[in-house]
Amino acid sequence: MTLTPAEIRRRADDTDWTALAAELDAYGCAPTGPLLTPAECADLAALYDRTELFRTTVDLARHRFGAGEYRYFTHEPPAPVAALRAALYPRLLPVARDWAARLGRPAPWPDSLDAWLARCHAAGQDRSAQILLRYGPGDWNALHRDVFGELVFPLQVVIGLDVHGTDYAGGEFLMVEQRPRAQSRGTASVLHQGHGLVFTTRDRPVRSRRGWSAGAVRHGVSTVRWGRRRTLGLVFHDAA
Repeated sequence: MTLTPAEIRRRADDTDWTALAAELDAYGCAPTGPLLTPAECADLAALYDRTELFRTTVDLARHRFGAGEYRYFTHEPPAPVAALRAALYPRLLPVARDWAARLGRPAPWPDSLDAWLARCHAAGQDRSAQILLRYGPGDWNALHRDVFGELVFPLQVVIGLDVHGTDYAGGEFLMVEQRPRAQSRGTASVLHQGHGLVFTTRDRPVRSRRGWSAGAVRHGVSTVRWGRRRTLGLVFHDAA
């Protein structure tokens, strides 16, 4: 791949982050603008078969998490993966700090992603959590949270690598929010190729009669009806 960090930052900057933050407030998830071209998506998806790039493979059915498979990159992921994470962290940081303030929580995230990851590693969270996911017909992912230790960044990004409706059907991104003293709310989103979807890691501020409350959120993937669905998952904290 010839994609440079400067080009990735330029593409990330093209997203309307004010509008994205407002949509996050309304729904708990929001799409970015295009971050990768179709050719770059294909190049990233093809990395799945290079097992030396990954520290472990997870079979969802074996663990009763659903059906399908994903792989965690090592701490030396391909340059575009590292660059995407580095470019998106400072854009998400103001939202993370704002949410923490509303919920009356500490905001331990420094300005630098490297400094934040150093804190994770010092706390024993020193395993990479960046993943490539691959689903085929009948595959799905159960509702869950990607919380790997005490230190958590409240937002994640998933990037679609295939074309919904052409390469696969079904496989919508699912998010279920437990509303304080109310019924849960579900949201389904189609991942567009090369675009990111920012979503809540664990919980988010929800306005209630008593002020702000934490609405617990889980995410998953609906059943793939046909074809192959591949995505890149970017997590901004490392795993214990």
